Amino acid sequence: MRHALQAPRGMKVGLLGGSFDPAHSGHAHVAETARARLGLQCVWWLVSPQNPLKPKSSPLQHRLASARSVARGPHMVVTDIETRLKTQFTIDTLRALKRRFPGVHFVWLMGADNLAGFERWRGWQEIARLIPICVVSRPGAGPKARLGRLASRFPHARLKLEKAALCPGAVPPAWVYIPARWNPLSSTALRNAGAGLTID
Repeated sequence: MRHALQAPRGMKVGLLGGSFDPAHSGHAHVAETARARLGLQCVWWLVSPQNPLKPKSSPLQHRLASARSVARGPHMVVTDIETRLKTQFTIDTLRALKRRFPGVHFVWLMGADNLAGFERWRGWQEIARLIPICVVSRPGAGPKARLGRLASRFPHARLKLEKAALCPGAVPPAWVYIPARWNPLSSTALRNAGAGLTID
């Protein structure tokens, strides 16, 4: 069943995009950590129809169900809105959401493991200028990730951790890095385990 997204002006909403193939507690760790530290009223899990940088994903309905099994609680909303908007790239999704929900304070959420490849995303610098970004630490992507292209391109846009709650209302470019207790799970590891492969 499709979820009717609602967000009045002034609402603070985190956007967690991904294939979620499958979803796991690491995704929930990023979403819940960001919601608590940034004072977000909810997090929308944007289940991508197909990540252009990854191999063909499992059927969308399977991934939606997987995300719903992990995104627990009233503050977590799983949606197929990218499919309905017919957007494939994050930059196009963000433009569409900002048009559809004027006055909403959106924040893009991502694990630090995704930050290393952020420059491969279409219009990554425009994304940073369009919406504040919150990066949550992930295993193997601690200090090294903080020195990625986001940090080098927008060094003065970084918010101090003690000001993380200001991120949703900040004028982009603005980003914050949240060092949080790491959750080691990854979708790749779970898919390999399902295929009978060894996980290091």
